Amino acid sequence: MNTTKILPILLLLLVLSACTSSKITNTWLSQKAPIQQYKKILVVGINGTETWGSKEKMERELVDRLREKGQNAASAADSYGPKAFRNLSEDTVIKKLEGTGVDAVLTIVLLNKTKEKYYVPARVYYSPYIMYHHHFWGYYNTMTTRIYSPGYYTYDKKYFWESNLYDMNTKELIYSVQTESFNPNSSEQLAHEYSDLIINNMSKNKVINF
Repeated sequence: MNTTKILPILLLLLVLSACTSSKITNTWLSQKAPIQQYKKILVVGINGTETWGSKEKMERELVDRLREKGQNAASAADSYGPKAFRNLSEDTVIKKLEGTGVDAVLTIVLLNKTKEKYYVPARVYYSPYIMYHHHFWGYYNTMTTRIYSPGYYTYDKKYFWESNLYDMNTKELIYSVQTESFNPNSSEQLAHEYSDLIINNMSKNKVINF
């Protein structure tokens, strides 16, 4: 076995598997907000979040990451049901939150999504291991059935997300972050990547005393 040819391929696969489909595009942090440890953070997925993937998955993944950092966090869907605070007044919602000890709310919302169609041209893949044929039909068969890939149409999908952190004591916005997700493979991958991005960014900007 020729390891000198296999090793570069393995390294390329490792690099590709480590790539993420999500990135942060913008961050805002209130200069008036002190770094603090909240008693309980409620994660709330609001309108549009269920358009791609499960709102509950996004909430729970972010809750899990917050808990790993030592925060007391809860999902709005788990705590208040799938419709959470729809059709309720501000006073009613605040009383509900105060009654369960929530002093910070972290929202998740899908701001926008785009879908672009493009054409991937046909390809012929060459290999040093292809045996040369001295007869036309043997060569033709090899080239058309073994290494030819026809062209096709596919789509690029982009999802634009935003998360805000609100202090329930002051009712003020403390932190806001926008992200872009490019062709995520699954809602599970998206939820995992998104949560890691947000938590790492909050830690970097010292939003919460992790």
